Amino acid sequence: QISRNASALTLDFSSRDSNVYLVGTEDGLIHQCSCSYNEQYLHTYTGHTGPVNRIRWCPYVTNVFASCSADWTVKLWSHNLASPIMSFDLGNAVGDVTWSPYSSTVFAAVTSDGKVHIFDLAENKHEPLCEQKVVKRAKLTHVNFNQVEPIIIVGDDRGGVNSLKLSPNLRK
Repeated sequence: QISRNASALTLDFSSRDSNVYLVGTEDGLIHQCSCSYNEQYLHTYTGHTGPVNRIRWCPYVTNVFASCSADWTVKLWSHNLASPIMSFDLGNAVGDVTWSPYSSTVFAAVTSDGKVHIFDLAENKHEPLCEQKVVKRAKLTHVNFNQVEPIIIVGDDRGGVNSLKLSPNLRK
């Protein structure tokens, strides 16, 4: 008998319940776990076909989270549904996704072709509001919003860090 356990690549704790956390694996599964019940998963979410690179609980809606994967997608989930509620194909492996600190409908994602994608679900539920190439010969791996100023920081696989000022139409 052969047993295979996929490696964990990312995790994030719920702001609603500090005992609950999500784990993204290299085989594309997301497991909801509990610090109290470490023998089994509370729930497993299937939807990605590649490694899950990042999971982030939404800071505004406590039962919603976002995930991104090497399968080129960002998916939005409700914690009580087994399949995603929305999916976005970005055309390249997605290294990171993060929620905006100033709006519950805005999130950003970065891809391996060096682009930053900014989405606002209140404006367009299908396409990013902004798509910007930041680096030429590196893969973007991390993104985060400044908590006060309209700036995002992106990091790449070569150790580079870039700061980008959001245009006025993206500062709502």
